[in-house]
Amino acid sequence: MQKTTLYLIIILVLLNLNVYAKENFFNEAKELFDKGKIEESKFLFQRNIVFNPKDSKSYLYLAKIFEKEENEAEKEKNINATLLLESDNEEAMYMLIDIKLEKSDIKKVEELTEKFKIICNSLCSKLDSIEERLSNIDVKNES
Repeated sequence: MQKTTLYLIIILVLLNLNVYAKENFFNEAKELFDKGKIEESKFLFQRNIVFNPKDSKSYLYLAKIFEKEENEAEKEKNINATLLLESDNEEAMYMLIDIKLEKSDIKKVEELTEKFKIICNSLCSKLDSIEERLSNIDVKNES
């Protein structure tokens, strides 16, 4: 009975440490990102994903890192992962709309914009810019 209790306590302690480690990787990575230490933060965000593969925030920050590195394929892959895990993430949705605008994918932009209108809270002011850029693409395509 005492061994069982001891094993149970050890397991609970290890689980608690693991939960702390997961959060600690993200927080430390975000601090490094905010300080401009991109490579170090990238490593920790990736490490956080290993321990917590459903952490949409880590994928979003990796997308931001790949944007700074001008790696469009990895940026889009991480944005899609963010939206897969958290479909109402307005920042990721806006970033994906921006990518699709750059690619002149009008139908996808229109579809994403409708979703964005539903989920936007703090980035609703970006709707005018999206509509303006979309109309500029339409004008270019008609020329």
